[in-house]
Amino acid sequence: MSQTQDRPSVQQIWDWLGQVPDPEIPVISLTDLGIIRDVDWQGDTLVVTVTPTYSGCPATTIINLDIETALRGHGIEKIELKRQLSPAWTTEWLSEAGRAKLEAYGIAPPQPASGPERCPHCGSTHVEKVSQFGSTPCKATWRCRDCLEPFDYFKCI
Repeated sequence: MSQTQDRPSVQQIWDWLGQVPDPEIPVISLTDLGIIRDVDWQGDTLVVTVTPTYSGCPATTIINLDIETALRGHGIEKIELKRQLSPAWTTEWLSEAGRAKLEAYGIAPPQPASGPERCPHCGSTHVEKVSQFGSTPCKATWRCRDCLEPFDYFKCI
């Protein structure tokens, strides 16, 4: 796919990337997560700019592989993945759809305050932090005092 007229539009690429799940939280896509920062054709090479959620994130290698695999599956042959560390990723880049998907999945989405607004299971506001550390470095463990269910909280970064 090297001819300009045969290549997919940037919007089509964004749509395809919107189908690539995050390897640690597969209910949200990489675009929902906000780590895909730019998509651009430079000549016959597709350049995708990616910002990791944090420096040293262990999922970065898998994310890059998943991006390449998805794009090659759509016939893109020349791909350059550009790593962008500045500005650093922030939870503010999560899409509203991504936040809703997290909550529906049982993970409280990040809030600018010190913790989740409500339990993602029952909706109660009576929640407490169990541990600052959760199943991944970007999550903390919380519990609902009403339904007694534990849940992950996506920390603000």
